[in-house]
Amino acid sequence: MTLFGVITVIFLLFNVMQGDPARMMLDQNEDPKQLAAIRKNLGLDQPVWVQYLYYLNDLSPISLHSVQEDNYTYFNKNKYNGKIIFDAGHYQLALKTPYLRESFQKRGKTVTDIIAETLPNTLLLAVSAILIGFSMGIILGIISALKKDSWLDRLLLVLTSVGMSIPSFFAAILMAWFFAFVLEKYTGLNMTGSLYEVDDYGTGKHLNIKNLILPAITLGIRPLAVITQLTRNSLLEILNKDYIRTAYAKGLTRNQVIRKHALKNALNPVVTAASGWFAGMLTGSVFVEFIFGWNGLGKEIVNALNTLDQPVIMGAVLVIAVAFIIINILVDVLYGVLDPRVRKFD
Repeated sequence: MTLFGVITVIFLLFNVMQGDPARMMLDQNEDPKQLAAIRKNLGLDQPVWVQYLYYLNDLSPISLHSVQEDNYTYFNKNKYNGKIIFDAGHYQLALKTPYLRESFQKRGKTVTDIIAETLPNTLLLAVSAILIGFSMGIILGIISALKKDSWLDRLLLVLTSVGMSIPSFFAAILMAWFFAFVLEKYTGLNMTGSLYEVDDYGTGKHLNIKNLILPAITLGIRPLAVITQLTRNSLLEILNKDYIRTAYAKGLTRNQVIRKHALKNALNPVVTAASGWFAGMLTGSVFVEFIFGWNGLGKEIVNALNTLDQPVIMGAVLVIAVAFIIINILVDVLYGVLDPRVRKFD
C-alpha cells in the first residue's frame, strides 16, 4: 500500500501539476501536428484517469496490452522487454520488467538505463559515507561516554550538534573550498570529479578513487554526529544497569565489561539508526553529488529538474522510494535479530 501511495503521488505531482509534457519535449517549436503526434504516442490524448492506468500498467510486472499497434499499450518487445503469456483476442497479458518510460531529453534512452548507469555510483557514495559515519561515530561515542563531563566530552557534544544542524549542501561547499582549493597543494584533491574520468588525451575512462573522499566525508558528517551521540547516550544508560555492576563485582576489568557486556547492548539502537540513515543517503546525496560533480543518481535528478525531464525524475524518485521501503523492512528484521526482546512468537 505504501508503494501504491508513492506511485499515485508521483503521478499526480508530475503529470497533473507540471503542465503538458509534449510541450516540454518540443520546447519552443509548438507545431500542432507534432504536439498531437507526441500526445498520442505517449498516451496523453487520454483522460487523466486513463493516463494513470497506463502508468500503473507500465510499472506492473504483469500488464495488459492492446493488439493494435497505434495504441499506447501495444506490446513492443524492445520497449517493454518481456513476453506475452496469454492471448485474449483484443488484449494480451504480458510478463515484463517494470517500464519507467524514456527520457525526454536523451531521446531513445530509457529511464531504466539511465538509473542503471548512475545508481551504482550513488550506492558507492552512500556506503562509503555510512561506513565513515558508523565507524568514527562509534569510536567517538565510546570516548565521549568514558570521558563524561570532561572538556573532550563537551567538545564532542558541540561538534556533533553542529554536524547535525549544518545542511549538506553548505557542508559540501565548505569542504570543497577548504580541502580542494585552499589546501589543494597539500591534499591533492579536486573540487569536482567522479569515480571514472576521461583523461585529456581521450584514451578512455580511468578510475580516480580520490574523488570519492570529499563527497563521502561530507555526506557522512550528519550520520557521524547522530551515531556519536546515540552511542554515548546508549552506553551511559547501559553502564548504569545492575548487571554491569554485577560484572564489576565479579572482578572483570573496565575494558572487559565494556567489550563483553555493555557495548553489544548499547549498539542495538545505533545499528538501527545507521541502517535508516543509509536510506536517507540516497536523497541526501542529491546536492552533494551536484556540487562535487559526482555522476550519481542525485546529480541526474538535478539535471532532470533543470531540463524538466519528467520520466527521469519520476523514475528516480520511485527507485528511491522503493529503496526506503526495502531498507526499512530490513532494519525491522535486523533489530529483531540484535534484540530478541522485540521478536514476536506465535
